[in-house]
Amino acid sequence: MDVLSELLDGVRARGALFRQTTMSGPWSLRFASGSPLTLATMLRGRAWIVPADGEPVPVGTKDIAIIRGRAPYTVADDPATPPQVVINSADYCTRSDEGETGDGPDGSALLLSGAYTGRGEISERLIQALPEVLVIPDTGDLCPLLGLVVEEIVTDRPGQQVMRDRLLDLMLLSTLRTWFDQSEAHAPPWYRAWEDPVVANALQLLHDDPAHPWTVANLAAKSGVSRAGLARRFTAQVGEPPMTYLASWRIDLAADLLRETKATVGSIARRVGYANTFALSVAFKRLRGITPTQHRITAPPPGSENESR
Repeated sequence: MDVLSELLDGVRARGALFRQTTMSGPWSLRFASGSPLTLATMLRGRAWIVPADGEPVPVGTKDIAIIRGRAPYTVADDPATPPQVVINSADYCTRSDEGETGDGPDGSALLLSGAYTGRGEISERLIQALPEVLVIPDTGDLCPLLGLVVEEIVTDRPGQQVMRDRLLDLMLLSTLRTWFDQSEAHAPPWYRAWEDPVVANALQLLHDDPAHPWTVANLAAKSGVSRAGLARRFTAQVGEPPMTYLASWRIDLAADLLRETKATVGSIARRVGYANTFALSVAFKRLRGITPTQHRITAPPPGSENESR
């Protein structure tokens, strides 16, 4: 399994929220749901996404936008239009066909948005690889999927929540794969590194068994190159030396396990390649600025009310 597949395999929506909103005339919606990741598309009309930081981003009809982070953002017909409605998590509903800022379901603009509801549904390493807002122009590939989403949110049928969860996952995975494949998308170094077979092999070894006591020497031997050659090529492609990358990957794995499981810090330490709790804590604090226990405390437990809404 390649690195991207491994990261995408961890995407699991639980209680995905969808909203379909019609607007006419000058309109502006302020989204303050606190979702870690939201997807949005204009089924009809065009819009601008105004993030908490950064410049407004245009979104055309059927373009797919991904908005990262819990900070409020605005979707509007024009960046200068002041927000008319504030949308929180409780405002998401499955049959929102009423005009929020206009004259009803025949408004000139139709926005479809889907939100992940909590932590642990997407790996932190994947989220960190994304800009605050990214937009993939419409290629027609997602039209059948968008049709299924609309059908699921405007009708009442058994098993709907599971369908919505998986549809949101499919929308995200399809959009991300397209974005990562675009040469101009500034994909993260670990994704571009797969073009170098030696570096790709080394990355695969690290991801397949992060707990192994890797050194540059034994990693180079298994990759069929000299130690200096591997260090040089790995650093050039990935942007950091092999052991630095491994330390970061181990801490990312530990962070996800701390959020998603009730395993002890000691067992998580051994699972990701540290001898004991102390060793993990030292490395975790050096890279994240807090201890593993502090990280776990700040994350809502799986299944909690804060996690699901």
